[in-house]
Amino acid sequence: MEELRYEVDGAVARVTIDRPERRNALSFDVMEGLAGSFRAAGADDAVRVVVLTGAGDKAFCAGADLTGIAETGSAAAAHEGRGLLADLFRQMWGLGKPIVARVRGYALAGGFGLAMACDLVVAADDAVFGTPEIDVGLWPYMITVPLLRVLPPRQAYELMATGRRVDAGEALRLGLVNRVVAVDELDGAVDELAGQLASKSPLVMRWGRESFYRAQGMSPDDALAYLQTMLSITSYTEDAAEGVASFVEKRTPEWKGR
Repeated sequence: MEELRYEVDGAVARVTIDRPERRNALSFDVMEGLAGSFRAAGADDAVRVVVLTGAGDKAFCAGADLTGIAETGSAAAAHEGRGLLADLFRQMWGLGKPIVARVRGYALAGGFGLAMACDLVVAADDAVFGTPEIDVGLWPYMITVPLLRVLPPRQAYELMATGRRVDAGEALRLGLVNRVVAVDELDGAVDELAGQLASKSPLVMRWGRESFYRAQGMSPDDALAYLQTMLSITSYTEDAAEGVASFVEKRTPEWKGR
């Protein structure tokens, strides 16, 4: 689709919301396009990392396209359509491959949630995050879950209830982003991180990513038992044997993904 670009370069897939004139707002078509892009990345064994970004220099994504939602003409259709964002979050979390958000400019409302649904976030120093829904008589319901995955409840609620915006420096202090870099260093920093992730065993990355998030929803005892099992299973993989052998032999490992 014209408003979304999906490109693969080696082991990295880049998904770009291409609506700079609308600050890369999320229409229903864009959300469906994002879902299709993530499906393609998940099905492509050559892809090991996904980078998600927005076109232009003004916004990563400024949230939902309120005009597009208003024009649906049916409250029922609009309600069902909003479920696309929830489905998109589920798809991202179940992808099995790390997703890096490349953020420049505004990441607001649903766009904020989209960035927080990614595993890692690299932001330019002009990035701005926030949940302005309260200012237009709405509440950021759909992004509650991704926000609570990265923020303590009181901090998440404060942002949601006040609608205040957070600059890149505060976002780093709050733990919303992993790195903040100058605008002209953004692409290099994202490429470096994506390259590091892509160089790891795809099997261990998938299992490790899944276990990381699953353990967060468990009691400490259950999590430790589960993680012990995963360690034993991982230890018997070909990639674990290759990793140890390459370390001893002082060479670059050749991952098999099994």
